[in-house]
Amino acid sequence: MEKAQQAIMGHGSDKINDLAQETKEMTSSARLTTDYGVKQTSADDWLKVVSQDKQGPMLLEDPLGRERIHRFDHERIPERVVHARGSGAFGTFTLFESAEDVTCAPVLTDTSRKTPIFIRFSTVLGSRGSADTVRDVRGFAVKFYTQEGNWDIVANNIPVFFIQDAIKFPDVIHAGKPEPHNEVPQAQTAHNNFWDFQFNHTEATHMFMWAMSDRGIPRSYRMMQGFGVNTFTLLNAKGERHFVKFVWTPELGVHSLVWDEALKLAGEDPDFHRKDLWEAIENGVYPKWKFGIQVIPEADEHKFDFDILDATKIWPEDLIPVRYIGQLELNRNPDEFFTQVEQIAFCTSHIVPGIGFSNDPLLQGRNFSYFDTQLSRLGVNWQELPINRPVCPVMNFNRDGAMRHTITKGTVNYWPNRFEACPPASEAEGGYAEYAEKIIGIKARARSAKFKEHFNQAQLFWNSMSPIEKNHIINALSFELDHCEDPVVYTRMVKRLADIDLGLAQTVANMVGGEAPTEATRPNHGRKAPNLSMSDFPPAKPSIASRRVAILVADGYDAVAFNAVYAALTAALAVPLIIGTRRNKIIAADGTTHITPHHHLEGFRSVMVDALFIPGGEKSVKTLSQSGRAVHWVREAFGHLKTIGATGEAVAFVEKAVGLDGQIQVSSGDDLLESFGVVTLRATKPDSFGEFKEIVKGAAGFVPKFFELIAAHRCFAREEAGLHSQVAF
Repeated sequence: MEKAQQAIMGHGSDKINDLAQETKEMTSSARLTTDYGVKQTSADDWLKVVSQDKQGPMLLEDPLGRERIHRFDHERIPERVVHARGSGAFGTFTLFESAEDVTCAPVLTDTSRKTPIFIRFSTVLGSRGSADTVRDVRGFAVKFYTQEGNWDIVANNIPVFFIQDAIKFPDVIHAGKPEPHNEVPQAQTAHNNFWDFQFNHTEATHMFMWAMSDRGIPRSYRMMQGFGVNTFTLLNAKGERHFVKFVWTPELGVHSLVWDEALKLAGEDPDFHRKDLWEAIENGVYPKWKFGIQVIPEADEHKFDFDILDATKIWPEDLIPVRYIGQLELNRNPDEFFTQVEQIAFCTSHIVPGIGFSNDPLLQGRNFSYFDTQLSRLGVNWQELPINRPVCPVMNFNRDGAMRHTITKGTVNYWPNRFEACPPASEAEGGYAEYAEKIIGIKARARSAKFKEHFNQAQLFWNSMSPIEKNHIINALSFELDHCEDPVVYTRMVKRLADIDLGLAQTVANMVGGEAPTEATRPNHGRKAPNLSMSDFPPAKPSIASRRVAILVADGYDAVAFNAVYAALTAALAVPLIIGTRRNKIIAADGTTHITPHHHLEGFRSVMVDALFIPGGEKSVKTLSQSGRAVHWVREAFGHLKTIGATGEAVAFVEKAVGLDGQIQVSSGDDLLESFGVVTLRATKPDSFGEFKEIVKGAAGFVPKFFELIAAHRCFAREEAGLHSQVAF
């Protein structure tokens, strides 16, 4: 009988019974405890000094806070718990204007310096094997190798965060990561747990609006802003203290992908962002960012209707302008990915004299957490790794530990000692001195009053968006909540959106199936702020440098048109990519000229380029017209709002491929026409293409007009007219 049962069951229940001894279930009747079994009254606030109207420092004595962060930091080895998927490069920080009025830090006061840096960009939620283009926050971590020691700014491409207090880090990341019962989905927030957390945690409202905006799907690391997120302090030579936030703005402008494009890139080229960064630096088109500071005198800390220490709030630029004082440039790719990009380790606690911390509770928890997580990943001597090692002298009495590199000669390893060896530095010698801040408050797990307001800035962000950006946020929320199977989740999130804007809530409710609210939960205050919309950040100078432009060809292409555009693209430092029907030689219409494509139509797709050009040539265009993939190239580029250029016989091909019954106007002869980002010239001569010197608005000639539109990034007028949605792609 036993053998018969084993044959049927295969001992299938043995392991289940074994695991049952270790299995626990989270229920509403269970109560939160520490790992050592003590029930806890709150897991939302770190123990801190606080009063009704002031936020004080967090206390290291808090066993619950330390346990939660400690356990969270050590959850995975050796992959980063967050920001696992990343890429980076070396560069230089140049200071153009001394900030000696607010700080004594030489890196921000000595304009003769060029400080070496390393920047690591990353996604937050995905594993190392996830795709680059998922909707997510992007890390923007900068290590300054200053002469006074390493200074790390561990930043993001979004200026706010989901939580106010670091004790909530485990919850927000657990909710965003794959769900624990089946380990899906990977690298995306479109699931029940994430949105359940967003509803139940109202302080995240402002942040999820940013994440659902186009900021969550940047076109390139080189085209996104960086924000220090946390509030730091600056101390000048007079002993005066200011609060500060750090900002980077790309000279290329702030640009994004469109959602369908991001989805396809995740499958067709999951390394798109890291390849883009590498390619630009390799081609000498070095990414640059203006470096700025927002500064508030200590005396003005409480003059705003929000708490300046709250990481879920921005400092609106109409109230606190950004003062741009320097530039970051990336100009050297890594030599080895693992030892440099993977082993680089950042800590918010790495600061230099003249820069200090504030009582921002998220920052204070990060100061503890980042150091702890590097111990887990890399060991106690992680700062001796070449990529992390400071460029200034390092001398102290730290000894031993796994993977110790330094050999310290001498007979003492303590202070004080009889030789007076390695004494502490005085402040005059450059020693770091803490600001003598007076602290008054009670010890409690609580928050000051301004920390309890969670919706005003979410409304401010929504109000400041352009119509196109608002539509993209609606589409993003509709996509995300459509992936939530639990009606409780998407129904409640619709109610949360009514805290921001009634029209937003009603539109999303109609799409995802939630009950549409009939009135706003709270009135929209109607205020806007500058530089929240991406449209507020055009390029410093219009350029197509580093932009990828595909040229579609087949045998019989027009060599004159091809050569003119290819040469102009190269001169403008763009990246022309020849896409042929095959990767072997393609013969021109003259029968003698030939080119070798970089890729063929099936090996490369339109989502990997910024614009599309198709030269004429009767035979070439006939071949392309009979290729469903070539037709798809045109339709997809049109649907993704990209500039499309065509000359000669290719004009009719583009018109037919788009297929909008005359809604797109095309050239009929030697008339150059631009219609919704489609530039056409049917009758061409060698001098038809126009000489390219620089990108100016309204320039004559096919090439200048084509380049002007590429520099604008997208033809959003096409979306506003609803044309992109009429084309199947």
